Amino acid sequence: FQGTTGKPKAATLSHFNFINNAVVLSNRVIIPGVKPVDCVPIPLFHAFGCVGGVIATIIHRKLAVFPSPFFDPLATLKAIEKERCSLVMGTPTMFIDIVNHPDVNKFDLTSLQGAIIGAAPCPVELCKEIEQKLGVTNIINAYGSTENSPGSCSTRPGERQDKKYHTVGTPLDHVEVKIVDKDGRIVPVNKEGELCTRGHITFLGYWGDKEKTKEVLNDARWYHTGDIAVMDEDGYVSIIGRIKDMIIRGGENIYPREVEEFLHGHPDVAEAQVVGVPDPRMGEEACAWVKLKGGSTLRETELRDYCKGNVSIVFI
Repeated sequence: FQGTTGKPKAATLSHFNFINNAVVLSNRVIIPGVKPVDCVPIPLFHAFGCVGGVIATIIHRKLAVFPSPFFDPLATLKAIEKERCSLVMGTPTMFIDIVNHPDVNKFDLTSLQGAIIGAAPCPVELCKEIEQKLGVTNIINAYGSTENSPGSCSTRPGERQDKKYHTVGTPLDHVEVKIVDKDGRIVPVNKEGELCTRGHITFLGYWGDKEKTKEVLNDARWYHTGDIAVMDEDGYVSIIGRIKDMIIRGGENIYPREVEEFLHGHPDVAEAQVVGVPDPRMGEEACAWVKLKGGSTLRETELRDYCKGNVSIVFI
């Protein structure tokens, strides 16, 4: 599941998309014998929070707990303890902040049985930390995008260790998935290619932008995700990279070209290159190498101030 900090493309979703995705996704993650009380610290403007956190709760008549107006790891821990939440959902970055909070061991989290992780790839070590520090027995990795309403694949409660740590599970019910080469031909099992999806999850298109819609959605309604994936012999999907040079920072997308163009707008900047670099908390950080024009005395702090409120980058 993902948001965007790039140039907005309004992915148009229907009630049919929303409701059906909420039904099949929530059916997938039900933990047998556990009273469903969901802790939802993710923002509701995000498709993950809207569909997985609100609509799914209404459909299944569950209780949803919203810890704070904005994400706060301490408020989340307090809510889990006070409301006896059985499930918590969030992005990997949110879970990093929760498990590394200095007071995490002071809370009674024994009610917690599951964690749904989405919006960005979740490192194996983080999955293990979530299990160890939060006492969660069911790690559920989910994959999708706003264009997928937002979910297309997920693991299930009680998955084998290798599947829950290293894959994003199998396609949701009534969702088609194929992995293709650059010519659009389906690749063999365990062979990498671009992940494509189709079904009730497929968005209607980008609002008012037929050209961008045609780039990712063909006449047969296959959505080309731009993600490189493999599917194993059991039907489990693993995401291994991205065709596009998009950077995923804490579950949000950053487009290097747009950041570069913004930096080039500064009168003292001669050249700028933006790439993604690994980060233990955010998953990735955007890193900019900036070459100044001859004679410029521009300082790093001044360039940071120029970017503040417009782009999120780390300078090296």
